[in-house]
Amino acid sequence: MLKQSFLPIENKEIRILILGSLPGDKSIHEQQYYAHPQNRFWKLIQHIFDKTAPLSYPQKLDLLLENQIGLWDVCAQAKRKGSMDLDIVEEIPNDLPGFFSQHPQLQTIIFNGQKAHRVYEKHFTKSEHYQYYTLPSTSPANAQYSLEKLLQEWQHLFKKD
Repeated sequence: MLKQSFLPIENKEIRILILGSLPGDKSIHEQQYYAHPQNRFWKLIQHIFDKTAPLSYPQKLDLLLENQIGLWDVCAQAKRKGSMDLDIVEEIPNDLPGFFSQHPQLQTIIFNGQKAHRVYEKHFTKSEHYQYYTLPSTSPANAQYSLEKLLQEWQHLFKKD
Protein backbone atom coordinates (compact mmCIF):
# COMPACT_ATOMS: atom_id res chain seq x y z
CA MET A 1 0.00 0.00 0.00
CA LEU A 2 1.33 3.45 -0.93
CA LYS A 3 1.83 5.73 2.08
CA GLN A 4 2.82 9.38 2.24
CA SER A 5 4.62 11.64 4.64
CA PHE A 6 3.16 14.75 6.24
CA LEU A 7 4.30 18.33 5.81
CA PRO A 8 7.30 19.19 7.97
CA ILE A 9 6.93 20.79 11.39
CA GLU A 10 9.26 23.73 11.01
CA ASN A 11 9.96 27.43 11.18
CA LYS A 12 13.00 29.52 10.22
CA GLU A 13 14.52 29.25 13.72
CA ILE A 14 14.98 25.47 13.89
CA ARG A 15 18.50 24.35 14.73
CA ILE A 16 17.71 20.64 15.03
CA LEU A 17 15.76 18.46 12.59
CA ILE A 18 14.48 15.07 13.72
CA LEU A 19 13.90 12.75 10.78
CA GLY A 20 11.73 9.66 10.99
CA SER A 21 11.24 7.20 8.17
CA LEU A 22 7.52 7.35 7.25
CA PRO A 23 4.33 7.72 9.32
CA GLY A 24 2.75 4.49 10.50
CA ASP A 25 -0.88 3.54 9.97
CA LYS A 26 -2.12 5.07 13.25
CA SER A 27 -0.31 8.34 12.50
CA ILE A 28 -1.75 8.43 8.99
CA HIS A 29 -5.25 7.78 10.35
CA GLU A 30 -4.87 10.52 13.00
CA GLN A 31 -2.88 12.84 10.70
CA GLN A 32 -0.37 13.32 13.52
CA TYR A 33 3.29 12.46 13.86
CA TYR A 34 3.91 9.57 16.28
CA ALA A 35 0.24 8.98 17.03
CA HIS A 36 0.57 5.32 18.04
CA PRO A 37 -0.03 5.25 21.81
CA GLN A 38 2.94 2.92 22.36
CA ASN A 39 5.42 5.11 20.46
CA ARG A 40 7.63 6.85 23.01
CA PHE A 41 8.52 9.92 20.93
CA TRP A 42 6.22 12.43 22.61
CA LYS A 43 6.84 11.02 26.09
CA LEU A 44 10.55 11.38 25.44
CA ILE A 45 10.26 14.98 24.23
CA GLN A 46 8.08 15.90 27.21
CA HIS A 47 10.61 14.36 29.64
CA ILE A 48 13.53 16.12 27.99
CA PHE A 49 11.82 19.50 28.30
CA ASP A 50 10.25 18.88 31.74
CA LYS A 51 6.62 18.95 30.64
CA THR A 52 4.67 16.60 32.86
CA ALA A 53 1.10 17.68 32.14
CA PRO A 54 -0.66 16.04 29.19
CA LEU A 55 -0.25 18.12 26.05
CA SER A 56 -2.55 18.37 23.06
CA TYR A 57 -1.02 17.64 19.66
CA PRO A 58 -0.72 21.37 18.79
CA GLN A 59 1.00 21.94 22.16
CA LYS A 60 3.45 19.12 21.40
CA LEU A 61 4.32 20.72 18.07
CA ASP A 62 4.74 24.09 19.80
CA LEU A 63 7.08 22.48 22.33
CA LEU A 64 9.32 21.32 19.50
CA LEU A 65 9.34 24.68 17.76
CA GLU A 66 9.89 26.61 21.01
CA ASN A 67 13.05 24.56 21.41
CA GLN A 68 14.14 25.15 17.80
CA ILE A 69 13.40 21.58 16.73
CA GLY A 70 11.81 20.59 13.44
CA LEU A 71 10.26 17.25 12.53
CA TRP A 72 9.89 15.47 9.21
CA ASP A 73 10.42 12.16 7.45
CA VAL A 74 13.10 11.01 5.06
CA CYS A 75 10.49 9.33 2.85
CA ALA A 76 7.97 11.45 0.98
CA GLN A 77 6.20 8.25 0.02
CA ALA A 78 6.81 4.53 -0.08
CA LYS A 79 5.04 1.24 -0.35
CA ARG A 80 4.55 -0.49 2.98
CA LYS A 81 2.19 -3.13 4.27
CA GLY A 82 1.41 -2.18 7.86
CA SER A 83 3.61 0.12 9.92
CA MET A 84 6.94 -1.68 10.25
CA ASP A 85 10.00 0.15 8.96
CA LEU A 86 11.40 -3.15 7.69
CA ASP A 87 8.54 -3.30 5.19
CA ILE A 88 9.27 0.07 3.52
CA VAL A 89 10.06 -0.42 -0.19
CA GLU A 90 10.22 1.73 -3.31
CA GLU A 91 10.64 4.88 -1.26
CA ILE A 92 10.80 8.35 -2.79
CA PRO A 93 12.60 10.79 -0.51
CA ASN A 94 11.44 14.19 0.60
CA ASP A 95 13.37 17.16 -0.80
CA LEU A 96 15.74 17.38 2.14
CA PRO A 97 18.44 19.40 0.31
CA GLY A 98 15.78 21.99 -0.56
CA PHE A 99 14.58 21.99 3.04
CA PHE A 100 18.13 22.44 4.34
CA SER A 101 18.73 25.38 2.01
CA GLN A 102 15.63 27.13 3.40
CA HIS A 103 16.75 26.69 7.04
CA PRO A 104 20.09 28.48 7.49
CA GLN A 105 20.03 28.05 11.29
CA LEU A 106 19.94 24.25 11.01
CA GLN A 107 22.96 22.59 12.63
CA THR A 108 21.96 19.09 13.69
CA ILE A 109 20.17 16.22 11.95
CA ILE A 110 18.85 13.44 14.18
CA PHE A 111 17.58 10.18 12.72
CA ASN A 112 14.87 8.53 14.79
CA GLY A 113 16.07 5.00 14.16
CA GLN A 114 18.30 3.11 11.77
CA LYS A 115 15.81 2.93 8.90
CA ALA A 116 15.59 6.73 8.60
CA HIS A 117 19.40 6.88 8.56
CA ARG A 118 19.77 4.13 5.96
CA VAL A 119 17.18 5.67 3.62
CA TYR A 120 18.87 9.05 3.97
CA GLU A 121 22.26 7.58 3.06
CA LYS A 122 20.74 5.74 0.10
CA HIS A 123 19.45 8.99 -1.44
CA PHE A 124 21.67 11.78 -0.09
CA THR A 125 25.25 12.64 0.76
CA LYS A 126 25.93 13.98 4.22
CA SER A 127 27.13 17.59 4.35
CA GLU A 128 29.98 18.91 6.45
CA HIS A 129 27.64 21.75 7.49
CA TYR A 130 25.64 19.51 9.84
CA GLN A 131 26.20 17.16 12.73
CA TYR A 132 24.39 13.85 12.25
CA TYR A 133 23.21 11.48 14.96
CA THR A 134 21.38 8.19 14.64
CA LEU A 135 19.42 7.47 17.79
CA PRO A 136 17.45 4.39 18.84
CA SER A 137 13.96 4.38 17.40
CA THR A 138 11.11 5.45 19.65
CA SER A 139 8.87 2.88 17.92
CA PRO A 140 7.18 0.22 20.05
CA ALA A 141 8.88 -2.31 17.75
CA ASN A 142 12.16 -1.27 19.42
CA ALA A 143 11.21 -3.06 22.63
CA GLN A 144 14.81 -3.54 23.77
CA TYR A 145 14.82 0.17 24.74
CA SER A 146 12.77 1.27 27.72
CA LEU A 147 11.76 4.92 28.00
CA GLU A 148 14.56 5.41 30.54
CA LYS A 149 17.15 3.90 28.19
CA LEU A 150 15.87 6.06 25.31
CA LEU A 151 16.17 9.13 27.54
CA GLN A 152 19.82 8.30 28.23
CA GLU A 153 20.51 8.13 24.50
CA TRP A 154 18.45 11.14 23.41
CA GLN A 155 18.55 13.84 26.07
CA HIS A 156 22.18 14.95 25.76
CA LEU A 157 21.54 16.27 22.24
CA PHE A 158 18.96 18.77 23.47
CA LYS A 159 20.83 20.50 26.27
CA LYS A 160 20.95 24.25 25.79
CA ASP A 161 24.37 25.89 25.81
